[in-house]
Amino acid sequence: MTQSLTIARPDDWHLHLRDGAMLKAVLPETARHFARAIIMPNLVPPVVTGAQAAAYKDRIMAALPGGMDFAPLMTLYLTEDSDPEDIAAAHASGLIKAVKLYPAGATTNSASGVANFKNVRAALEKMAEIGLPLCVHGEVTDHDIDIFDREAVFIDRVLDPIRKATPGLRVVMEHITTKDGVAYVQDNATDLGATITTHHLIINRNHILVGGIKPHYYCLPVAKREEHRLALRAAATSGDARFFLGTDSAPHVDDLKENACGCAGCFTATNTMALLAHVFEEENALENLEKFASRNGPSFYGLPVNDAKLTLTKGAEAAVFPEKIECSDGPVTVFDPGFDVFWNVADQ
Repeated sequence: MTQSLTIARPDDWHLHLRDGAMLKAVLPETARHFARAIIMPNLVPPVVTGAQAAAYKDRIMAALPGGMDFAPLMTLYLTEDSDPEDIAAAHASGLIKAVKLYPAGATTNSASGVANFKNVRAALEKMAEIGLPLCVHGEVTDHDIDIFDREAVFIDRVLDPIRKATPGLRVVMEHITTKDGVAYVQDNATDLGATITTHHLIINRNHILVGGIKPHYYCLPVAKREEHRLALRAAATSGDARFFLGTDSAPHVDDLKENACGCAGCFTATNTMALLAHVFEEENALENLEKFASRNGPSFYGLPVNDAKLTLTKGAEAAVFPEKIECSDGPVTVFDPGFDVFWNVADQ
């Protein structure tokens, strides 16, 4: 017997669309299921001004296939030279919904990120004043800090001091990967939220390394121990309004994943909603899927919940997802959870 679940159309609060040929190839995979998405600004060169964000939004909308309904929510890339007044103007115009903090060198295309946090003090204070959220890639990049500890150290050394020094600053801890991140959110009642990815609910570090290196499971922040994955699952499925979906879907062509220095990122846009239904059912929490995917994010960002609906169905046969998305630059591998999934998004 087919099982059905209808929820408000979801949003993705952390998405990489890239640019050019890649943008054209992957945008339909998100727009098919998601009404809106927070668009990451780490292009080359990065999107650092309101004018650049407006131009990037125009390119996204030009790449959107006819008949698809999708709204890109733009962000600016925070640098030590960011102009607080340009940030405020871009926000006041309705163009941007957040500013993104990348510690310099933390992840893909983050070389322009922040090394000296004193140099962004004026920008952060302006953001607190106008209520513009700061989305943070929460990892330190010190060479003496183990890669599996970088999130916990970031909370203590960087995030907590920033928040204490900037009262009223609204912060999204993006793609949290540890029980430390979960606990920090749970210990702070106001002005703090966190996104959780689909893949971090499914894989731990063993999936990347045991039985041979799996480059398509390699992401940053890297997946951690099983105890952290379980903490993320508990947080995501709890219904707590401070946790919401940000897929961090990050496409790279296979040639850039499957080499001696493979790029970080899992491409999950295609099958995220089916995978989430599987996870939430395993946790006996299907009633909370709409909160995580469709309601908690809009609540944090002060936006309305989407009127449109999305229906998921569970059948007797395993769903079939494409193995790859074709791009003129090369194929992009779709995230494979490693198990059968019986949920799928119904035809709209």
